[in-house]
Amino acid sequence: MAAGVTAFLGFSLAASGGYVINDLLDREADRNHPNKRNRPFAAADLSPAVGYVLAPVLLATAVVIAAMLRSHDFLALLLLYIVLTTAYSAYLKRVAVLDVLLLAGLYTLRVLAGIAATGVRFSTWLLAFAMFLFLSLAFLKRHGELAAIAPDSPATSRRRGYLPSDLPWLRTMGTASGYLAVLVLALYLNSDQVAVLYRKPAVLFLVCPLLLFWTGRMWLLAHRGLIHEDPIVASASDPASYIVGVLVALVLFAAL
Repeated sequence: MAAGVTAFLGFSLAASGGYVINDLLDREADRNHPNKRNRPFAAADLSPAVGYVLAPVLLATAVVIAAMLRSHDFLALLLLYIVLTTAYSAYLKRVAVLDVLLLAGLYTLRVLAGIAATGVRFSTWLLAFAMFLFLSLAFLKRHGELAAIAPDSPATSRRRGYLPSDLPWLRTMGTASGYLAVLVLALYLNSDQVAVLYRKPAVLFLVCPLLLFWTGRMWLLAHRGLIHEDPIVASASDPASYIVGVLVALVLFAAL
């Protein structure tokens, strides 16, 4: 438990440092964005000098905390996360397709780091499920960002490698990725591993339509222009997400 909390704190600080770097590098472009213009550096509420001090302090503190866990794997994953996050903010987020793959990879790195810190048994099923689910969320994030920017805005060409005409492609790729995550889950539920862990494994298949509904709903909202930028915030503000979460928990309980 303590290792998990410590790892969470370390990665939170590393992610915060990465966001500071991202906002520093994007402050000029953010000023042309309808929502991001209110970010502290873009709005000039904070001086860039504050960010230049804050970012390394946050990242260094994260590394120190990671070293305290005495897990070489966790420390290596956190350092890799910092390197990839910095590269993403500096340039790679402007490379179409590579940006969403890297973004999904950064989300997945957090899962792997949690496994390394706590000693939980590694599962290739979890890794595959997380990769496709996070890829769908990464496409959703890009779709929301692109939909919020006017076609003639300077931010369209400066910030990302996508054009307004790419919105249907983003929806297609994102929906497909989400459904592939559910397919991986269905294959896992049909494996021998599940039969050992649950008395009624067949009940678990009810999770699949619930996740299909949630994925389809999120992308329908995106299609209607109701999701802007951050899919996590959109999910947390949608009552359907909580209903699906409760139903999934009930299904898991019934399968025990």
